[in-house]
Formats: sequence, C-alpha cells, structure tokens
Amino acid sequence: MPTWNADQYLRFLNQRTQPCWDLANRVALEAPQRVIDLGCGPGNSTAVLAQRWPKADLTGLDSSAAMNTAARASAPDRHWIQADIDHWHPAECFDLVFSNAALQWLPNHAELFPRLLTRVAPGGALAVQMPVNDDAPAHRLLHDLARASRWSNRLSNLRQWHVHEPAFYDDILSPVSSRVDLWITQYLHILTGPEEIVEWYKGTGLRPYLDALTNPTDREDFLAEYRAAITAAYPSQRSGKVIFPFRRIFLVAWH
Repeated sequence: MPTWNADQYLRFLNQRTQPCWDLANRVALEAPQRVIDLGCGPGNSTAVLAQRWPKADLTGLDSSAAMNTAARASAPDRHWIQADIDHWHPAECFDLVFSNAALQWLPNHAELFPRLLTRVAPGGALAVQMPVNDDAPAHRLLHDLARASRWSNRLSNLRQWHVHEPAFYDDILSPVSSRVDLWITQYLHILTGPEEIVEWYKGTGLRPYLDALTNPTDREDFLAEYRAAITAAYPSQRSGKVIFPFRRIFLVAWH
C-alpha cells in the first residue's frame, strides 16, 4: 500500500466527501445498529455515516497509521482500528459494511466482495464506491510517464487500481445477494488550474509513484513532467479555471 498524508488528502475535502454522501443516501437502512467504514482514511467518510445514522455504533478501519491518527483526533469517542481490509475477518456481522474509495487498492475482487458480504447481517447491505477513471487524461498521462525511459525501471510495474466494469460486480454479487444496485456517476470538479489536478493526484493516485522515487530531485522532476503534461491536457476555461471530470462506480448489495 502507498503511504498516505491526511492533510494532502483533505485539501479537496468537499469533492472527496460528496460521493460518500451520494452512496450513504442510497442505502435505504432506517436505523442500522452496527456500521463499519472500511478504508475510513482521516475520518471524513465516517463523519458522513455518523450524520446519516446518528444512533449507529460506528467503527472506522484503515491500514495507514497517519490516517488512523487523524481519524482518532477528529472523533476520539468512536471505534478506530488500524488493519488491512484484506486481513479483516471479524467474528461479528454488521448491518452496514461501507467503503468509500478504498477497495480499488485491493486485488481479487471476485473473492473479496463476496467475502465482505458474509460480514453483513441479514437485511443489511454492503455499500462501496470506487474511482473508475482509468481512461481519463490525468490517469493515462501518469501511466505513460511512468513507462518513459527515465522512469520505467522504477515505476512501470507499480500496482494499479483494481476496478472492473459494473457487469463484473453484478456477476459476482447477484448469486449471493437479494438485490444489487449499481450505477456510475461522473463528477465535474471546477478547479483553479491544472496545478490543482496534480495536487489532487498527490493525495491518491500519485502516492505509489512518489513513494518509489526516494531521491528528492527525481521526485520533483517527475512531478514537473507530470505537471506539464496535465497543463497541456486540461485547457483553461474563460474563467481561468479547469474542468476536471472524474468517474466513480457505486454498488449496494443487499443481504
């Protein structure tokens, strides 16, 4: 897993939290008693769940020590666990197993998603949101740059997002669910300029690449090349701002 910086991630708090609200609002559970937020990050998604279901017993789980520390500071009275989702095998079940923009980092969704559904209590739900933006210029340019001759020996084999098309998730979850709801939303983020797109990716998709470049000069050179490519790919509007489209896949599987 890449290292995480809570402050960098939260630079775009409103934009990152809106999909979480959109997912939570589609989960038609009136009063779930036990809710877990897998990949809770700095606690912003768990805060959404607390507002959506104020009487629920909430737990947040994240593998990052930095994110876990930020989450605890945001709400010391909640339950916080530092652990890998891949190794999460609780004895108890939850009325809602929720994950906002985390499961794309984990492989083998054909095994992972049905296993997570087994930790959902009868009548409950597994609710997941993941980025599905691989074909966007910002993502393709990052991959292309990593394959360039200067960087390929260190960056070309880094792990990518593990996200599939909606039909894949219907195929693996319909046999073990009473109902599966699936949809894709494209968000249009209005940012002050292309530099903000780079800052956005520094909080998420750029992390594995920057972690692999241990030399500070190499890291700055890589960022400069990426910044130049982003500037060319995302022209400014008349206002001087840029439109940054971002697609996300959502699913709710009912037990």
